[in-house]
Amino acid sequence: MDMKRARLIYNPTSGKEEMRRILPDILEKLDQAGIETSCHATTSEGDATREAELAVERGYDIIIAAGGDGTLNEVVNGLAGKENPPPLGIFPLGTTNDFARALGIPKKWEDFCDLIINNNTKPIDIGKANDRYFINIAGGGSLTQLSYEVPSRLKTMIGQHAYYMKGIEKMVNLSPIDLTIKAEGYDEMSGEFMLFLIANSNSVGGFEKLAPNASIDDGYFDVIAVKKCNLAEFIRLVTLVVRGDHFNDHRVIYLKTNRMEVSSPNKVEINVDGELGGELPAVFEVLPRHLSIFM
Repeated sequence: MDMKRARLIYNPTSGKEEMRRILPDILEKLDQAGIETSCHATTSEGDATREAELAVERGYDIIIAAGGDGTLNEVVNGLAGKENPPPLGIFPLGTTNDFARALGIPKKWEDFCDLIINNNTKPIDIGKANDRYFINIAGGGSLTQLSYEVPSRLKTMIGQHAYYMKGIEKMVNLSPIDLTIKAEGYDEMSGEFMLFLIANSNSVGGFEKLAPNASIDDGYFDVIAVKKCNLAEFIRLVTLVVRGDHFNDHRVIYLKTNRMEVSSPNKVEINVDGELGGELPAVFEVLPRHLSIFM
C-alpha cells in the first residue's frame, strides 16, 4: 500500500508537556497504519505558521496541529492561504481547546490516531479578519481585551473559569467603544458597544451557549454585539450568556452574516482565536468549506 506522509507540528510547552511522553506511541501507531510521520516542535511565535506553509510546499498529505488554540490558529494561518491545502488533524493539548471541544475531537491519543487512520474528514468554514485567518472566534471590546492581560503560563495554572472571574474584576474600569457595524444583509449600525464577538463554531471561551446555533459549515458567522451598559448589567448579561438566555435582552444584537465591516474612531484591538490580531477597521469574511478537518 502507498505510504502517506504526515507532518506533526506540536507545541512542546502545551498541556504539562505531555506530548514528549506520548509522541513515540503516536508515531508508531500512525506508522503501522501506513502513515509516515515527521515532527516539528515549535520554538517561537509564528513558527507553526511557517512550518505549516513549508509542509504544504513539500507536499505532505496530512498536517497535524498539536497544542492549544494558539498553535491551532498559527497552523490554520499557514494552511488557509494555500491552494488546496491538505487535511488538518487537531490534537488538543493546551488549557483552552474550545475548538476541539466544539467539534467533539477526542482527547485520548489512541482515539485521535484512529480518526486520522480512518480518514474521517469534513470541510469546514474558515474566517478571515483582514489578512489573518481564524477557525473559532474573532472580536473586540471589553471582554476580548482580557486575553492579552493574562500571561499564558498563568492561564494554565489558574484554569479557565478563574481567568474569566479575574476578567470581570478588571472590567470595572473598562469603557464602551464607538463602533460602526456594516453586516451583509442588515442595515448599518453605529453606537456605543461593550464588545462584539464573531463566532464560527458554537464553543466560545468555554461558553457553549453563547452562539448555540453557530455551525461550522453553514457559510455564515454568528455575531453578537453588546450595547453600552453598566457593570452590574454586564455581569447580569454574562450570567444570562452562561444559560443561553441572552438573545432576548435588548442590549444584545444577534446577526447571521457572511461578511461584516467594523470600524471605530477609537483605537480598538481585535482578538483572533484568543490572540491579538491587529486593530480596527477590519473586514471579517467567511471562506465557506475552505479547510478539511479530521473529525
